[in-house]
Formats: sequence, structure tokens, C-alpha cells
Amino acid sequence: MSKVTLNVEGMSCRACVNKVEESVGQLNGVESVKVQIPEGKVDVTFNDSTINLADIKGAIQNTGYEIKEDIDKEDGSACSCCS
Repeated sequence: MSKVTLNVEGMSCRACVNKVEESVGQLNGVESVKVQIPEGKVDVTFNDSTINLADIKGAIQNTGYEIKEDIDKEDGSACSCCS
């Protein structure tokens, strides 16, 4: 399993959360999706042998939101203030 946090712009309400979580959550290989509106982040846990990150990003972009950058949280060494 891989875990990633994506910085996503344009999400502002519960409808945004539902749209993103539904779109990404229905992808084969995605185990969990959690949108954090105040931080503008989407946490995704997925099976990287089933789905790739580009497909996940595409699903978010297809819902109308822009992805700014990735923060890989899998090993805990990356943080937004150090990149």
C-alpha cells in the first residue's frame, strides 16, 4: 500500500468533499480517501500495483479541482515546510 497527500485547490464545502471522495473512492485499488478542506489536502491510500498516482490525480482533476503538489507521507520524511 502507498499513502500520499495531495494539495488540492478549490475545495470549499461538503459538496466538494463528497465529489472528490466519491470520484477517487470508486477507483479500483483505492483503499481510502479523506479530504481535509481547511488544509486543502486529500489523503489517499492505494494499492500501487493496481492503480497509479496519475490516475488518482486525473480523477480529482476531472471533478474540477487543481492539484498543486504532492507530499509523500509513506515514510514520514517529507513535510510541506521542507520541500
